[in-house]
Amino acid sequence: MVIDYSLYLVTDRNLCGSRSLLSIVEEAVAGGVSCVQLREKDLDSRQFVEQAKALQSLLQQLDIPLIINDRVDVALASGAAGVHLGQSDMHIRDARPLLGDTLIIGVSAETVDDAVAAEREGADYIGISPVFSTTTKKDIAEPLGLEGVSRIRELVQIPLVGIGGISEHNAAEVIDHGADGVAVVSAIVSADSPARASASILQQVKQGRRE
Repeated sequence: MVIDYSLYLVTDRNLCGSRSLLSIVEEAVAGGVSCVQLREKDLDSRQFVEQAKALQSLLQQLDIPLIINDRVDVALASGAAGVHLGQSDMHIRDARPLLGDTLIIGVSAETVDDAVAAEREGADYIGISPVFSTTTKKDIAEPLGLEGVSRIRELVQIPLVGIGGISEHNAAEVIDHGADGVAVVSAIVSADSPARASASILQQVKQGRRE
């Protein structure tokens, strides 16, 4: 499966305010989001699957892949395109037999060594996390910075997606330093217009590729 990682939306219901998650995602896709990750930390399994199925139903109509954060079982139950695994989640060597060769497995890398190991172990893409400091996710490593993105790009061939503190103000730099795409949470989910925010960030992604 070929996925466009250019503008990768990671959801956070706590940042949606009075708006529904589905409406925000739909607007974001209209603005140019090319991939969506459903991240849920406080739903029980049944609620998580129900939310994933609803989102998958929407995104399937829009031809946008859905990635599930952490949960291999939810990815399988919802018919998602794949799963994204953190350093403390199920190991890729255990997830791959369950997901098979056709579903996507992304892995978070907090260090250069993490990234090299993820590629060696069969990841389809790597989430470089965090590139910059961020308040969206707690208990994360020190920011890798643009130099960290460049170093990982030198050593890894598979797609790289930068996440952490990314917005329209720095997305071009992340791409210019070797990332294939940027993952965004609050800059889209909390925006007054997710569509306009997405379009603005995507414009910066394209600019980074030209530089």
